[in-house]
Amino acid sequence: MTGDLVVGVDVATAHVRVQVHDAAGELLAHASRSLPGPVRSPDGRSEQDATSWWPAARDCLAESTAALGPRSSAITALAISATSGTVVAVDVRGEPVGPALMYDDRRRRVAWLAENLPPDAEQICHTPEVIAQRLVGHPVATDTSHALKSGYDPVAGEWAFEAPTSLLPEVERPTAVLGRVGREAAALTGLPVGCEVRAGMTDGCAGQLASGAVDPGQFVTVLGTTLVLKGVSEKLVHDPTGVVYSHLHPDGRWLPGGAANIGGSALSDVDPEELSELDAAALARGPASVLDYPLRGRGERFPFPAPDAEAFRVGSPRDRVDGHRAKLEGVAFCERLALERLATLGAVAEGPVRTAGGGARSEEWCRIRASVLDRPVLRVLGAGTALGAALLAATGSLHPDLSTAAAAMVPTGELLEPDQSEVGRLHSGYERFTAELRARGWL
Repeated sequence: MTGDLVVGVDVATAHVRVQVHDAAGELLAHASRSLPGPVRSPDGRSEQDATSWWPAARDCLAESTAALGPRSSAITALAISATSGTVVAVDVRGEPVGPALMYDDRRRRVAWLAENLPPDAEQICHTPEVIAQRLVGHPVATDTSHALKSGYDPVAGEWAFEAPTSLLPEVERPTAVLGRVGREAAALTGLPVGCEVRAGMTDGCAGQLASGAVDPGQFVTVLGTTLVLKGVSEKLVHDPTGVVYSHLHPDGRWLPGGAANIGGSALSDVDPEELSELDAAALARGPASVLDYPLRGRGERFPFPAPDAEAFRVGSPRDRVDGHRAKLEGVAFCERLALERLATLGAVAEGPVRTAGGGARSEEWCRIRASVLDRPVLRVLGAGTALGAALLAATGSLHPDLSTAAAAMVPTGELLEPDQSEVGRLHSGYERFTAELRARGWL
């Protein structure tokens, strides 16, 4: 096929989102559908009705192509991104035969499924393969990114645990062509017959790409409920503590990073209607008089492993604004620590740190973070998983490689510089913060 449009499909925990973009990144159509929430139990199980994935994706695609009208015939490729390591057993037709084991299920997911297969199970799949098979009409490979936390070793190029090989999908690099949309799926979705279905990456990786962090030295912080920091390096990063892990870049480079438990959840006790005003007051106030590590819950995994870590505050804030500023700084201190951790392992950030996610919508918080990091922060508000999936679909179809696709399709962003009048005081605060972590034996 030849055309100038691509589709990104984002299958998140709570929704499916579809976006159609042209070669310049313009959003031409979009749709979303809700998914049933995971059922979680005290013993660590986390399951979702996997039969909900295809109908939601089908309806989003149909709504988007209908909005495009005749121009939908120009859609040349599609890629799917989903949660990392979510797996389900499927039958010979690719239909789920049991609930999906979600990314946060504490069982050894793939191994547990292999030992507890329903009688009619034929294979173990990740979310993208379930949807892609419905699109192309035959089983498809998974990609190195979705397979990473399911036990695939991208260095050795093989599954790293014992299980019948017939149960596990083949593995391809992201952007590889997995198949083409068949007539039945075309009639249901409005996609053109022959549209390429290309291998995607996990939602975290797709979000990274959508920020423009695709070349060595480029890093992005996705600040949502948690803080996720990811970058690009030429060589594989080895971390003896295990807090940093690496996905394989479509071009053979590596995407080192990690996911913290701290993040935007630190502000969950603030009324959303007050948050903007409070952020502005915190920026105007200047560096906080107290230290705050505003972890919600127990345990940290990045940038340091501390299963017993808990929130702490050193000092008493002068008022509510001072306390809020301390929380904003506390998350930023962890971001700085994460960048320094990656640098010691050989993955050095160059230039501005890109940022996306809900926390990036606060210009005030981004300015505070820039001053803590003593480097510019580039807000890329249009970044998201669906755009990242569209970039992967465009690589090899509309554009020759991922770097070219990102240069053409990623939003420009807004560059926020550090406030040099605050950098020194915040550096002192950061040193006190890391000293407190060491005193507790976490760092």
